[in-house]
Amino acid sequence: MAVIPVELAGRSYEVRIGHGLFDRIADEARDFVRKGRVTVVADANARAAHGGRIEVSFTAAGKAIDWFDVAPGEGSKSWESLQKLVDWLLERGIERGDHVFALGGGVVGDLTGFACSIVKRGCGFVQLPTTLLSQVDSSIGGKTAINTAAGKNLVGAFHQPALVLADLATLDTLPDREMRAGYAEVIKYGILGDRSFFDWLAANGAAVVSREPGPLEHAVATSVAAKARIVAEDERETSGTRALLNLGHTFGHALEAETGFSDRLLHGEGVALGMVLAARYSARRRLISDGDAARVSAAIDAAGLPSEISALGLDCNGRRLADHMLHDKKMDAGTLPFILLRGIGEAFLARDVELADVAAFLDEQLQSH
Repeated sequence: MAVIPVELAGRSYEVRIGHGLFDRIADEARDFVRKGRVTVVADANARAAHGGRIEVSFTAAGKAIDWFDVAPGEGSKSWESLQKLVDWLLERGIERGDHVFALGGGVVGDLTGFACSIVKRGCGFVQLPTTLLSQVDSSIGGKTAINTAAGKNLVGAFHQPALVLADLATLDTLPDREMRAGYAEVIKYGILGDRSFFDWLAANGAAVVSREPGPLEHAVATSVAAKARIVAEDERETSGTRALLNLGHTFGHALEAETGFSDRLLHGEGVALGMVLAARYSARRRLISDGDAARVSAAIDAAGLPSEISALGLDCNGRRLADHMLHDKKMDAGTLPFILLRGIGEAFLARDVELADVAAFLDEQLQSH
């Protein structure tokens, strides 16, 4: 098992990574259960796949579980779901000193974390991520949110978990497409700040995606450690350091919006294609070599992730995609910072990007690939 600390002033917590953590969850999380009942908010699919192991462990420790099931999919990150969850937590007498467990991927983690940030002005929660994407990204760092008609993740709060238990055994039941989508967030850490990790993934990525225990734990632990360092330095994304984690996301979110935030394009797939576009746009601006941009594209393609806009079959132009970016939550004083590259492992925050130029670039991508 790997244990990665997330060092925050007065609120540090651990991310524990390994196989079989849910089988001993009553012991792993004993410091965060102070009553005879445990409150678990769960993705319905995650509960069906992993709830039994969790129940066995807590039952053996003399604890009963109150389950709140959440329908799978982005549709559950809504005002309606938030209200139902908050009302349910209040009905059960949740107190500020209690901890709610979130079992599932990023949707459940975001929804539960946001609910816990506002119930009684803030109660605790424990993340139990069951997808690769949530294990290496969304469960760590305290960003919680719901979606609204105006866009994705525009209403939320920073609310750090008290503990993250990333049981790698949960990935055995993850569909291959979801596994690949999560891998996009793994390779992101190499592209944005660690060329040696990018090179390691180039040699071992297939083993990670196929869930070989050793490579998988190394990839997850390295990714978590990278995010922990960035979160510790810039918890609330005020200095620009944490913004680097958004590599690929500005392009990716625009593509997600154009495809209706649906299964047509999973979040990780959007990020993967977004990183390819960020690399190509960086090359277009002569910030990186065409060779480095091609290496990013090849690594994404080799993982079975989309590397060309044409694969999406979109019926739009670059201006329409750029317009989606106007709703990005990173907009500041009317401008939108972009995460670009000076090389593989050298991401930076560019504040001089004009959306008209981005639209022209996207038109080129739509027409030439």
